[in-house]
Amino acid sequence: MNYERIKEKLEILADAAKYDVSCSSSGSKRQNKNKGLGDSSGMGICHTHTEDGRCVSLLKILLTNVCIFDCAYCVTRKSNDIKRAAFTVQEVVDLTINFYRRNYIEGLFLSSGIFKSPDATMERLIRVAKKLREEENFNGYIHLKSIPGASDELMQEAGLYADRLSVNIEIPTKAGLKLLAPDKDHKDFIKPMKAVQNSIQIYKSEKKLIKNTPIYAPAGQSTQMIVGATGESDRDIMYSANFFYNKFQMKRVYYSGYIPVANDSRLPAIGTEVPMMRENRLYQTDWLLRFYGFNIQEILNETHQNLDMDIDPKLSWALRNLDQFPIDINKADKRMIARVPGIGMRSVGKIIRARRYRKLNWQHLKAIGISMNRSKYFMTCDSRDFETRDLTSSKIKNLIMLNSNSKYHKNFNNQLNLFS
Repeated sequence: MNYERIKEKLEILADAAKYDVSCSSSGSKRQNKNKGLGDSSGMGICHTHTEDGRCVSLLKILLTNVCIFDCAYCVTRKSNDIKRAAFTVQEVVDLTINFYRRNYIEGLFLSSGIFKSPDATMERLIRVAKKLREEENFNGYIHLKSIPGASDELMQEAGLYADRLSVNIEIPTKAGLKLLAPDKDHKDFIKPMKAVQNSIQIYKSEKKLIKNTPIYAPAGQSTQMIVGATGESDRDIMYSANFFYNKFQMKRVYYSGYIPVANDSRLPAIGTEVPMMRENRLYQTDWLLRFYGFNIQEILNETHQNLDMDIDPKLSWALRNLDQFPIDINKADKRMIARVPGIGMRSVGKIIRARRYRKLNWQHLKAIGISMNRSKYFMTCDSRDFETRDLTSSKIKNLIMLNSNSKYHKNFNNQLNLFS
């Protein structure tokens, strides 16, 4: 083995993989068996966090950065003058095993540029996972990227060896994709999603009847969208995300602020600031949809198409719906308590449990750990003090921001100007 060449390949292909943020191992329960290597139960990806809060890592690389497509937003597009490299199947297997044995990683995140054809690329990715599972007896976490346009048969096989599969939708809308990647068809992104979803449903049905049914993609599938490459509104982005959650039961949708990599009139110029604040607000909205019982139309609609950059989406919604507040924290149901700004779902549970024994006042709520700076304007408790008397939404917002500190303050109010 030429170690210098392997090192050079690793530098090129690990750097090219950094733009993919769809990394999470949550949900996989593959256990170590037959005294094999690794255990993906709770393991993670590239310094991400597992469900129990541990920070874990894995080898995150491309199989190759050679690509037949010329997507304007992608650093590995065929017209880009960069160093090209490609691993062999055995090289990826050897790297994964050697890195694992040295305790550098706890699994593999493998993606690739599309060389020759989608099926040829997907087949090569599967060969890596299959070798790790069957020849190396590797039971650690494996995340494979689903290649747009790959056949249903290959996607079905991929899930037998991978813990999670993900196909990046890349651009949130069909119009944006056509503008920046005219060679690609939106249907090619949907096809592998459908195949994986169908295979997961078949596995769950067969598992009820046959105990030893081969496990299929135990951590499900995810996708990723680029934010800020085109002029989509936050409404466009989140409606797309909501569609994928409902239609394909995605475990996660990831939002990646566009990093300018090309001088192209269709894209933000090189040097344009990455929209980190906007990315953060989209994740907060995603959380509200998945865990807080919000409907997408409540947060983003025709009259409110973009998220506020200076306040979080739950506070923004509450300020637009003051007629629903204040709530009595000692009587309100779980749904309404969860809608109070500054109260997270853990605190909701604590409040519901605590009020079984006594009426709660401000001191009790503060001890529970809610953000009093935001929540006190939207609720009453066992106290005569009531903070929302004669205060308008603008006054409440100003008071909250006056007493808030954020590392993103410098980014407020300027991240959507590029396309306005």
